[in-house]
Amino acid sequence: MAEAVQLSSAGGEAKIRNPLGVVALSLITIGIYYLFWYYFINREMRDLGDARGVDIGHSPGMSVFAITIGSVIIVPPFVSHWKVGTRMEQAQRAVGVVGGSGVLYFILWVLPLVSIVSPFYMQAQLNHVWRALQDESRQAPGAQVPPIA
Repeated sequence: MAEAVQLSSAGGEAKIRNPLGVVALSLITIGIYYLFWYYFINREMRDLGDARGVDIGHSPGMSVFAITIGSVIIVPPFVSHWKVGTRMEQAQRAVGVVGGSGVLYFILWVLPLVSIVSPFYMQAQLNHVWRALQDESRQAPGAQVPPIA
C-alpha cells in the first residue's frame, strides 16, 4: 500500500510507493501499470513544483503521450525520459535532497534488459523527496513551506 504525502495546503498529493512493487506491477500488467505510474510521478512532480514555485513540468499527459503514441516517431520517448530524469533532480533540489541522477535514470532506461531497473531507481529517488516533505511537515505542522528561488 502506498503512503500518501500532502504536497501543499492547497492540495496535491504524492505517494511513497514500493519500488519493487512498481517493477512487479509493470511486469504483471505487461506495461499498463507503468503508463499509469509514469503519469502519476510526472503529475506529482508538477504539483510539487507548483507548491514550491519551481517549474518542474506542466503536462503529465503529454509525457505519457510521448512514450506511447510518440514512439511511432522514435524520438519523443527519449526526450520524455530525459526530461523526467531532470524533473526528478529538480524535485530533489526543491526539497533539499541530493543524490539522484537524471542521467543515470536515462541510461538505465535506454539499456536493453537493464531498463527494468529504471522505474525502481526513479521511484526510490522520488521516495526520498516525499519523505523529506513528510519530515518538513512533521517539524512544523500547519506551517507553509517557503518557495525555493
